[in-house]
Amino acid sequence: MRKRIIAMLCALAILAALPMTALADRQYLLPTSDREPVSEAELWRWDRESLSFMFNEIFARHGYVFNSGSKFDVYFRAQPWYRPNSNPNNQQAVYPSVTKVEWDNYNTIKKVISQMEASGHPYHSRSLKCVYDELPPSRGWSLTGFEYITVRAGQNWPVYSAPSSRSYRANNRKAMTSTNGAVWAAGWEGDWLLVFYELNKGGLRVGYVSRYDMTSVPSFSRYLSFDYSGAYLTGACTLTDDPLTQSSALARLSSGTYVTYLTTVQNQRGAAFDYIETAVDGQTARGFIPAGNLSGLAVNYPY
Repeated sequence: MRKRIIAMLCALAILAALPMTALADRQYLLPTSDREPVSEAELWRWDRESLSFMFNEIFARHGYVFNSGSKFDVYFRAQPWYRPNSNPNNQQAVYPSVTKVEWDNYNTIKKVISQMEASGHPYHSRSLKCVYDELPPSRGWSLTGFEYITVRAGQNWPVYSAPSSRSYRANNRKAMTSTNGAVWAAGWEGDWLLVFYELNKGGLRVGYVSRYDMTSVPSFSRYLSFDYSGAYLTGACTLTDDPLTQSSALARLSSGTYVTYLTTVQNQRGAAFDYIETAVDGQTARGFIPAGNLSGLAVNYPY
């Protein structure tokens, strides 16, 4: 498990070392580098490795694509704000949108790095403290509508497929997430928070957590708004709580099954899934099916 989630833990270690203003600015290492000059004095408080992430963050803000599986690729794909561009020419896609302030900050960071190397003392008080040789290929999960949230560690949250303790619960009614790992949230439905998190065995799970099962409620105020339209399945399909790898199945649904359509999401690979409500083993359950399998419903799929 440690190796599967170390990219997320690495991100959390970075956040722990930053001022709270960084959290308010969506977890950027240098929150104002796109609009304010960076101070050399502040940069000298970091080590050379940290600064390399900071100058790459300037380009990552504009969707720069890093070498697949590299430490920069792993780190930035784990950030909720990062949106890699689809242009095969990085410079053509990114450089024109980099502002003068950002270029000046990039040059300032590079200058400090050069001075560190020349001085023979590149390591200073602050460090990202990540063990990069243990990083796996990029596992920066992404689903439209979800964002990374900061939660107090040490909590264990029971997870249900729908916003009710009487709803279907995966893993033989043992589905649970620990806040020692990374958690993403979409919003509240009453007293229930829709989240997703990584599983020990790989893949992820989307489900609901009751605020009454939390020892510390995250300061996340977004509320869900679903369609709640009836529809029928046009063919048999698998209902899953993992719209990224589809490694877990909640149920196999038959063609013609009546369901309630809630919304549509896209995973980081661009595939669209309809989020629906149905019944599994006589209990209310919510999960995902590949988009395009519903009739009697007008849905604009985000292809």
